[in-house]
Amino acid sequence: MNITPLAISGAWRITPRQFPDSRGTFLEAFKQPTFVEATGRSLHVAQVNTSVSAAGAIRGIHFADVPPSQAKYVFCTKGAILDFVIDIRIDSPTFGQYDAVLLDDKDRNAIFISEGLGHAFMSLEDDSVATYLCSTTYSPTREHGINPLCRTIGIDWPTEDRHGNPIEPLLSDKDRDAPGLMKAAEQGLLPTLALAEGFVSRQK
Repeated sequence: MNITPLAISGAWRITPRQFPDSRGTFLEAFKQPTFVEATGRSLHVAQVNTSVSAAGAIRGIHFADVPPSQAKYVFCTKGAILDFVIDIRIDSPTFGQYDAVLLDDKDRNAIFISEGLGHAFMSLEDDSVATYLCSTTYSPTREHGINPLCRTIGIDWPTEDRHGNPIEPLLSDKDRDAPGLMKAAEQGLLPTLALAEGFVSRQK
C-alpha cells in the first residue's frame, strides 16, 4: 500500500494494492507495520464503526476532546463518499482549512485522521457503507461537532452524486445545530496545535 500525507498535517491518504483475479479482488485494508513506517505512529483499534448513508447525507464535522480524542482510519466498502479532514487546531498554520479524499469501492482508498482534527464526509451514492477503525471508544461527553455548512471553513460540498445526478445536503438535527468554527473556538471546544501534537507524539 502507498501512504501519503495530505495538506493537513496529521492526515494521510492510503492507497492499497489490489490483486484481482477470476474470483474477485483481494487487498490489505490496513497493515500496522506499513502504517507505522509511513506515519511514525501506531494505531490501537478500540472500536470499529459502520455507517450506511443515502446519497447527499453529510456526517460531521465531528471531533473529540484531547486527550484522548479519537483517531480514525476510514474506508468505503460499498458505494462512494467524499471524506474531509478539517484542521480545527488553534494556532495551526492551516487552522480552518481542509483536504479531501474520495473513498469508494473501486480504488478502495482510505484516509487516516489523527487526534485533534475534525472529520466529515458526504455520501455520493445511496447505501454507501463507510467503516471506521477508531483509536478510542465513543464517549458522548467528549464528542463535539462543528456545523458542516460553516462559512468560515467553506467546504465545497458536492452537488452531484457518483452518477452525475443532482444531490442536496442531508444533515442530522445535531449537525445542523452545531456551532460554526469561530463559535466553537469561543466556547473553548477546540484543541490547540501544541496539545494535539503533544498527544499524537506519544502514540508510538
